[in-house]
Amino acid sequence: MMSSMWNDLMHLSMSVPEKLVRTAAVYLVIALLLRLAGKRDLAQLNTFDLVVMLLLSNVVQNAVIGNDNTLIGGLIGAGFLVLLNAVISRMVSRYEPASRLLEGTATPLLADGVWDQRALRREGVAVTDVEVAMRRQGAYDASDLKSVTLEAGGSLTIEPREDVRPATVGELRRLEAKIDLLLARSS
Repeated sequence: MMSSMWNDLMHLSMSVPEKLVRTAAVYLVIALLLRLAGKRDLAQLNTFDLVVMLLLSNVVQNAVIGNDNTLIGGLIGAGFLVLLNAVISRMVSRYEPASRLLEGTATPLLADGVWDQRALRREGVAVTDVEVAMRRQGAYDASDLKSVTLEAGGSLTIEPREDVRPATVGELRRLEAKIDLLLARSS
């Protein structure tokens, strides 16, 4: 009995090279599909995106492991997947062409208070989703913004117009120092 269990845990039903090729192929295809699907930050996944991500992992499971349900086979696949991801992540961070190809580029969604409807449609971004991010940064109207950019990684960069941007503590301290200096000169 112990021998049978050990065999079930450790005896690979496919070769290690086949397991590595399967893992790499599925990784690259899924990365490409997600890239084609559009930019979305993991923190910005809506319910439908989450359902797709959960089901996607189940759909491709057999493509990665085949009929191999061994412990060692799963560990080889998981280890290679983490290694492959680390290599590709480092490549993307070091080489601009690889970054553009695999992650894309930033997309302006708003300029000087005017939405770019074409860019919003192309990226599959709803104005209401952007407005949530705007409110988190204290902007309540598009006319208060200089720009909104959907970054390559899916996050939103929101830049308020200079005249509506909240003052920083440093700016307030500099202003206070100037006022103090003016008051000291006038006395």
